[in-house]
Amino acid sequence: MNGLPGVLLLGVALLLGAPAGAEDFPLRDKYASVGVPPVETEELAASLDAMAVVDARSRYEFETLHVRDAVSIPLASRDFDESVLALAEESGQPLVFYCNGVTCAVSYKAALKAKEAGVEDARVYDAGVFAWAQAHPEHTVLLGEPLQSVDRLIANEEFERRLLGEDAFYARIEASADPIIVDIRSKDQRQGVSLFQMRDRHVPLTNDNRELGGLVEVAMSENRPMFFVDATGKQVRWLQYYLEGQGVPEYWFLEGGASKIYESMGIQ
Repeated sequence: MNGLPGVLLLGVALLLGAPAGAEDFPLRDKYASVGVPPVETEELAASLDAMAVVDARSRYEFETLHVRDAVSIPLASRDFDESVLALAEESGQPLVFYCNGVTCAVSYKAALKAKEAGVEDARVYDAGVFAWAQAHPEHTVLLGEPLQSVDRLIANEEFERRLLGEDAFYARIEASADPIIVDIRSKDQRQGVSLFQMRDRHVPLTNDNRELGGLVEVAMSENRPMFFVDATGKQVRWLQYYLEGQGVPEYWFLEGGASKIYESMGIQ
């Protein structure tokens, strides 16, 4: 079993080249007054040599798919401030932060935190890595290799085929003889709470996740279905490539992740 991170890449519902409106970039109005300007796809493509691109997502996500030559500085990393200041000083260029897409606020939060740390010129590429991969596969890296062609991306339909709403997710678990339920949230996201009456295994995603690999091997050897839950339904997008690459025949994702369950329970 290889140690490559598993991922899911979505095709992008963004119409490249169309005028950027509030409906296309829902976070721009919210962050318009804080001095963090957005960078458009073609503007970034034309300025790659003049900007230092920063991937603010987890290292796991970065190792799966990233803008070529981007630097991984996760927003959640303990040395975030020191790292962005060092990069700004070393490069002498504006720092451009990105995350997964137009509804992902990580890039904006990272840019704001960088400015608070002392970075003078922090910007965001809020279209995100999915839009970038679609527009410039030649400048994108997938699982350590140049993407080159969007044909290597998993289609929206294939991802959505594995998504189940809360009721259907629970129903399929109950109908399964011996399901393997895996909570891939981080320790901080999970906060010690099992959503499946302690029937689930807590296995946060890492770049060398041997425990997850072991569960996959058990699922395949014993013909057991796998069920995955993350925080908001986004991490599982990165997991699908790994599951497909390992040939797991039956696996399902909880649509919306744990946040949907909390929402249905009236918990914010």
